[in-house]
Amino acid sequence: MNARRRPALVIACGILLAGCGYIVTPEDESSPAPAASHGWGAVATKVDAAAGGLHVDVTIRNDTGAWSAMQATPDQPAVLTTGDGKSTSCATVIVGTGGTSLAPGFQIRGYTGGTTAKPATQLLYVECAGAAAAPGSKLSIPYTYVTGDFNYYAPSAATSANLAVDLDKAAADLKYPVATPVDGVIEKADAKIIAINKCTLSLTSAKRTADGLEFGWQADNPTQYPTYVHIGIPPVVGTDGVIYGFYQSPTLTDAPIAPGGQSAKWTTTVAVPQADTGLYILASVESKQQKTFVNHAIDITDK
Repeated sequence: MNARRRPALVIACGILLAGCGYIVTPEDESSPAPAASHGWGAVATKVDAAAGGLHVDVTIRNDTGAWSAMQATPDQPAVLTTGDGKSTSCATVIVGTGGTSLAPGFQIRGYTGGTTAKPATQLLYVECAGAAAAPGSKLSIPYTYVTGDFNYYAPSAATSANLAVDLDKAAADLKYPVATPVDGVIEKADAKIIAINKCTLSLTSAKRTADGLEFGWQADNPTQYPTYVHIGIPPVVGTDGVIYGFYQSPTLTDAPIAPGGQSAKWTTTVAVPQADTGLYILASVESKQQKTFVNHAIDITDK
């Protein structure tokens, strides 16, 4: 028998094993196919001399038409080509989303790097030793990216591409984080997000703290079986174009159990500068089936 036609398997550890329960629902086959990907775009925002070479600040933009995470290809240099055709390898390439998926039409200039113990803001840039700015110069940056939902059991295959950056056209006064609005991407703060096993997830509060934000979450479980709704620790992105919140897989953070017919409530926190406004939460919500996560951009621009 075709496995996709088998009845959903119900695992209720709380009933059978006197422990916590989890229902596994079949994957939603009616989900629309992702839009054709056009890759990522990039622009230089500042081009100046560095110690012994050239420094280029970079902003990247998600033009894939889907949620996507990207990074410069490890151990591959960028290539600076001047107007007369001479090329220079650029060994220092700090370009990417830090592991976080970004909504289509959004753009950033940095992310939270460092370690979980000592997070630090990492701005995006390329440095080319021994090079100098010259008219007609362009950068080619090799990178890889993935699109769509995050499935822990079947990760998306990465696509390889190259960013083309025109150094004669350094951009100024860019608008962060939304470069090109995409219909249906941004959700209101009071939206009820569909999660795993027919549960709904709600943002119940968003409070400024001394060093960032505290979010209140609630999962409502309409079924008779206990369920977890994992969301990890969602980061935010705002008008300064930096993703705040150290990336880790949303599967690594525990979530409280929502008993059958009841709710579960919990909080998450993220360190954000007080001056950063116009914020959106980048939430990965466990949906469709266990350890599959669908991304949501939640509008908290009034916080």
